[in-house]
Amino acid sequence: MTRLTHVIADKRLRWIIRGFLRAGVMEGGVVTATTEGTPQGGPLSPLLANFVLDELDRDLEERGLRFVRYADDGNVYVGSKRAADRAFENLIEIIEGKLKLKINRAKSAVDRPGRRKLLGFSFSPGPESKRRIATKALEKLKGKVRKLTRNGRFSFEVILHDLKRALTGWRSYFRIDQTVTARRELDSWIRRRLRALIWPRWKTCARRRRGLLERNVSADLAGKLSGSSLGSWHVSLSPAMHYAFPDKCFDCHGLPRLLQPS
Repeated sequence: MTRLTHVIADKRLRWIIRGFLRAGVMEGGVVTATTEGTPQGGPLSPLLANFVLDELDRDLEERGLRFVRYADDGNVYVGSKRAADRAFENLIEIIEGKLKLKINRAKSAVDRPGRRKLLGFSFSPGPESKRRIATKALEKLKGKVRKLTRNGRFSFEVILHDLKRALTGWRSYFRIDQTVTARRELDSWIRRRLRALIWPRWKTCARRRRGLLERNVSADLAGKLSGSSLGSWHVSLSPAMHYAFPDKCFDCHGLPRLLQPS
């Protein structure tokens, strides 16, 4: 608050900020007083982070270091491990010594760029490094898709609608990804999930055979698959299901592709 007085002349605005900081948090219907920091997830947190850490940005710029920071999360890029160790110690000195903040040691480390992530992105290894989607971000999307496509959840139309909304936002956020393999594999995996979801909904062998025949699968192939004892996940990989429900079938229902076809 003392620092804010140097940049915010309006006492009313400073009063509002102080009120936010002292408002407390509600957990399980009970209000708990806050003695330090800002409420987790509150809009004031990133705003004050930018204000407080502006001094850190200026120091890094003066040192000629390349860095990326978003609110209280950031990466500093240097050319060697020795330089990284030196920069890391300097950062600790500035953040904890000068700014009186605490560094999350569990999430902080000196490492190669390809093994770290920032806002869901990482870098591919090799001399020509490219932006890529971090592994944790990919697994998070898979978890969401599993939840949306679990068997017995609403109608198939509702599932496609919810999946379309989730994938559209995800694709928009990760559009600057410079690799294609992960998105191509995700597209294939998502459509396999949908094929696996269709199979048990036909329930009986007769309905499965009739459903395949209606989609121009040969009588011999439809007969063999409809009587299969394999689970729906294995069946979803069969040529008959791919023929009956090609990728274009899901395109017609408005399901976006994470990797746009050429």
